[in-house]
Amino acid sequence: MTPQEPGPVPDTRVAHAVLLVDDEPQACKWFARLYGDEFVVFTAGGVDDALALLAARGHEVAVLVTDYRMPGRDGVALLSEVRHRYGHVARLLVSAYADKDVAMAAVNQGHVQQILEKPLDQALTRRALREALAGSVRAACERELVERRATALRETLGFLAHEVSTPLATVRGYLTAMRDRHQAAPSDDDGMAHLVQRRPGEVLHMIDAAQRRADYAQSLVATFVQTARDAYRADVVVSLRASDLVRAVRDEYPFDGDEARWLVCDMAADFSLPGRRDLLYLVLCTLVKNALLALRSSLPDPPVLGIALTRAVPAPGLPAQPAMEVSDNGPGIPPDLLPRLTREPLTTRAESGGSGMGLLFCQRVMRSLGGSVELRSTPGQGVTVRLFFPLEVQ
Repeated sequence: MTPQEPGPVPDTRVAHAVLLVDDEPQACKWFARLYGDEFVVFTAGGVDDALALLAARGHEVAVLVTDYRMPGRDGVALLSEVRHRYGHVARLLVSAYADKDVAMAAVNQGHVQQILEKPLDQALTRRALREALAGSVRAACERELVERRATALRETLGFLAHEVSTPLATVRGYLTAMRDRHQAAPSDDDGMAHLVQRRPGEVLHMIDAAQRRADYAQSLVATFVQTARDAYRADVVVSLRASDLVRAVRDEYPFDGDEARWLVCDMAADFSLPGRRDLLYLVLCTLVKNALLALRSSLPDPPVLGIALTRAVPAPGLPAQPAMEVSDNGPGIPPDLLPRLTREPLTTRAESGGSGMGLLFCQRVMRSLGGSVELRSTPGQGVTVRLFFPLEVQ
């Protein structure tokens, strides 16, 4: 088995080669010489040789062309094994007219995608190889897309679980505190329960705060449930404006005390958002949470949390793009940490439950949409996170 030497050298991480299996050495040499000007050609003298080559270099092979009649195991046996072990490989069978019934059986059983009749017609064979290679590459791209989506889904669900667990842990804390304040009723009190407050309005405050956090957790879960339902409906087209997303976060985020008053929104430069609401909603909630944690750690006077829709230039020489900014006037981020926050799981608030995964998650979501994340901070003057969206978003 020898690969054809001449021709372009593609990225070997991507399936790109044609493997011819024929027990006649002269046929292998002829095939490699004739089609090696356009394709990377590997050859093998039989089923065992072909399987050995595939075991070593199967990730490079995109198309298998095998003769039917060979000593030992025939071409249909090879096609069947390749179908199960190397699903990415497009399979072609070379067959003489006398083997027509066998060839048709191979087609009907799904072992082969196309039959090439001996003697091979050069133009028809070249076209068949092109189509098979294009189909294999297309299928590989689709599999890679599915794998990326599956990976993104796993990461998203993990991050969602973390985001939901935080408000639920707070709810549990409030319930525990209320249990601690519970006192058994006197025997003559007809079963009435008593909660002893340590300061006026304390119990009502805990109930309200727990309710806000439970509502927020429910909104996150409900959004993802709706997305799962929509995934089964091909006709669903979701159109979301950036201002709608900002309003949703403004109305649904569980602000504590008077934190909602810190929020200043500028939605004048509105635009349509790409992608699904669930991921972008989680991104914006994550940035709001980070800003609030920063403000609580060193409360300025007055504290300001800003969300602005704008157009901005991501780098010198590039046109302005739709963007969303989340900013605060908190303590800022040290210069040595700033460039690392979107590349590795760092956190400046581990003591308050920070995992460092928030900005990484935001970065992944924005890149999946064709956008990017920019992080700016001056110590003592707060942080601005800018989400850039693709130019076609208007």
